[in-house]
Amino acid sequence: MPPPLPLALPDGQGREALDALYRFVAAIELTPAVAVHSQDRGGIVRFWNHACAELFGIPAREALGQPFASLVSHLEQQDEFDRTIAAIWSSQQAPSAREWHVERRDGRRLWLHSSHFPVTGAGGAQQVFSMEMDISAHKETESALQQAALVFDNSRDAILVMDGDYHVLAVNRAYTTMTGFQAHEIIGASLPSLRLGVQDQAFYERILRHMDRHDHWEGELWSVRSDGATFPIRASLSAIRDAQGAVTSYMALLSDITDRKRMEEEARRLAHHDPLTSLPNRVLFMDRLTQALAGNRRQHAEFALMFLDLDHFKAINDTHGHEAGDAVLQEVALRLTRCVRGVDTVSRLGGDEFVVLLTDIGGADQAAHVAATVMQSVARPVATGGREISLSVSIGIALCPSDGQDAKTLLRHADVAMYHAKQNGRNEFCFFSPAMNAHVHERGQLENRLRRALANDEFVLEYLPEVDIASGRTVGVEALIRWRDPERGLLLPEQFIHAAEESGLIVPIGQWVLREACRQARQWRDQGYPMVVAVNLSNVQFIHNNLVHYVDEALQGSGLAPEYLDLEITEAVVMNSGSATRETIDALRGRGVQLTIDDFGTGFSSLTSLRLLPLSKLKIDRSFVDEITRAPDQAVMIPAIIAVARSLRLRVVAEGVETVEQLHYLRQHGCDEYQGHYAAMASGAPPLAAPFTSPHP
Repeated sequence: MPPPLPLALPDGQGREALDALYRFVAAIELTPAVAVHSQDRGGIVRFWNHACAELFGIPAREALGQPFASLVSHLEQQDEFDRTIAAIWSSQQAPSAREWHVERRDGRRLWLHSSHFPVTGAGGAQQVFSMEMDISAHKETESALQQAALVFDNSRDAILVMDGDYHVLAVNRAYTTMTGFQAHEIIGASLPSLRLGVQDQAFYERILRHMDRHDHWEGELWSVRSDGATFPIRASLSAIRDAQGAVTSYMALLSDITDRKRMEEEARRLAHHDPLTSLPNRVLFMDRLTQALAGNRRQHAEFALMFLDLDHFKAINDTHGHEAGDAVLQEVALRLTRCVRGVDTVSRLGGDEFVVLLTDIGGADQAAHVAATVMQSVARPVATGGREISLSVSIGIALCPSDGQDAKTLLRHADVAMYHAKQNGRNEFCFFSPAMNAHVHERGQLENRLRRALANDEFVLEYLPEVDIASGRTVGVEALIRWRDPERGLLLPEQFIHAAEESGLIVPIGQWVLREACRQARQWRDQGYPMVVAVNLSNVQFIHNNLVHYVDEALQGSGLAPEYLDLEITEAVVMNSGSATRETIDALRGRGVQLTIDDFGTGFSSLTSLRLLPLSKLKIDRSFVDEITRAPDQAVMIPAIIAVARSLRLRVVAEGVETVEQLHYLRQHGCDEYQGHYAAMASGAPPLAAPFTSPHP
C-alpha cells in the first residue's frame, strides 16, 4: 500500500519543496482522467477537482463544504463504503483499489474504479482522498460479454465459432448434446473435417466459395452423431468482420430438424394417403390413374378399374359402433392389398368405397379373376371386439380403353357397374355395359318421383288383418304401404322400396307410415275397435339414430297407447344386434311398444339372440306355409318354429294362409294367429267387427 501523503512539510524544507507541492495540487486539480476528491472526518468535502465536476455533474462551488453522501450515493453498497472510509480513519492505511456502483445526484448511475488513501499531518490523518475513474463503458462491455457467453452456452441451437480459416474455436453445450461430440474433440478441427454429415468434399467447397462472395450460407444437410447415426440439420453460416472489413471469424448455427422432417413427411403422407387405412387417397389414386391413361395412349396397355362398395356397411357402424366399423375398413384394406400385385393400386375414396387400379392386364378374364379373389377374401368374417362380423362386397369393373379413355368416364362407368351389382342382389361383380346407363337413368328418375310422392302425399296404407285362429276374430292389422303414382297407377312395395332404401328416402317414408298407421289405429279405437297395428321396419330404418324419436312423435301426435303399436323387424336386425341395436330395442320395449320378428326361418338368428331380446311375437314366413299343401313332408319346420316360440313365450303368427288345409294344419300345431287371403286381402277398410266364420274350421 502507498505511504500516507503528508499534508504539511517537515521543518527545514525550503521554498523549492513548497513550490513542488503546489504544482502537484494544481496538476491534480486539472487532470481530466482522474476524479480526485477528499473528505474530512465529518464526511464534508474539502477537495473537488475539475474531473469530479465532470464525472458527478456537480461544480466544485456546490460540492465543497457539503456531505459527500449527499452528492453521491453508493446504492446497495453504501454501508460497505462507509465502513471502508471508517477503516481508513482508524488504521491510517490505504485499502486496495476496488469498484463501486454509484448514483449521481441527477439519478444517472456509474461504475467507478476507486483508490482511497489518508493524507496525514502532524496529528495524524486529516483527510481521506479518493481517486476515481469511470469504468461504466468497460462494465457494460463486460456485462454484454457475460450475457453473450450465457446465450452462447444456453442456446437451444448448436453453435460453432471458427477463426478466419474455418478452424473451430469454441462449441456450446447444445452442440455436444445434439451430436454427442465433446468440445475437445471438435476444437481445432476445420469445417470440412468436422464430419458434419454424409456430404462429400465438393459440397463443402461450394459452401466456402459461396461464403467468399456473400458472407452467409444457409441450407439443410445431413449431420452425423458420435455413434455414427445420421440426422437432418438446418445450418446457418455467417462471416464476422472487423471495422476494417477483414474476416476475423465465422459462426455456424445448427438446428436438429428431425422432428420437423418427420412432420413434413407425415403431412406429405396424409396429403396422399387415407389416415385410417394408409391406402392411397383420391388425390394419389387420380395421379396413378392419369399415369395409367398416359401409358395406354403410348403403349396401348389395357387396364381395369374396379369400384368396390361394402354391402350394408352402415348397418355395421350403427349396430356395432364406429370403432368396429373402422376395424372392418382397416382389415378390408389389408385384404384388398394382398389380392393384387405390387404394381396395382388400392385406394379408399371415402366411407366404405374402395377402388382398385389393375394395370397392364391381359383382358377381362384377368379382371374377373381378381374380382372373384377379392370377393372371397372380403367374405371371411372379421373378428373385432370379441365378435365376428360377416361381410360382402359389390364390385363394378370398367376396362380401358373399351369403357372409357379418361378418368372421369372410367370412374363413372365403374360406379354404374357397381350399382348394377347392388341391384342384382349384392355380393357380386359386374362389368360395365352401355345398357347400364339407361338403367341408372331410370333409377334416378324413380328416386326423383319418390321425392315428389312424399311432397304430394301420394302414398296410402292398406291393412291386412291378423286373425286369432281359435276365435276367428281380427286381433290386429298389418299396415302395408302403396304408392298411387300418377304415371303408373297403384304400385306395390316391391316396385319401389328397394330404391327408397338405397337412396335413404325410406327414413322419411317410414316416418309417414308410422304417423298414418298410429292415426288410423287411434281412430278405430275411438270407434270402438281397439286394434293393434303392425308396421314393418326395414333394416335401414331400424338402425337410424332417430327411430325411437320418430316412434315417440307418432304415438304422441296420434294419442295412441304404445301397446297398440307392433313394430316388425327382420332376422337380419337380430343377427347384427350390437349394443346400439339392443339399446334401440330396449328403448322401444320400455315405452310399451310390441316387437315382432318378421319372416322367421329365412335367416340364421340364434336362440341365444332371440332369448336376449324383449320380443312379443314371431311370424312364420309364407314359404313354410306354402309347403303345407305343396310338400307336406317339408312342412315339419312349422312345428319346430312353434316349439321355439313357445320356449321363448312368444305368440306365433303365420303369413300367407290361403287354404283351409293350411289353416287346419296351423291350428293343429298350436299356431296363435294367421293372415292371408283366406281371411281377407289387404284393403283401406279391413273388416274389424265380425269374426271370420266361413269357411273357418
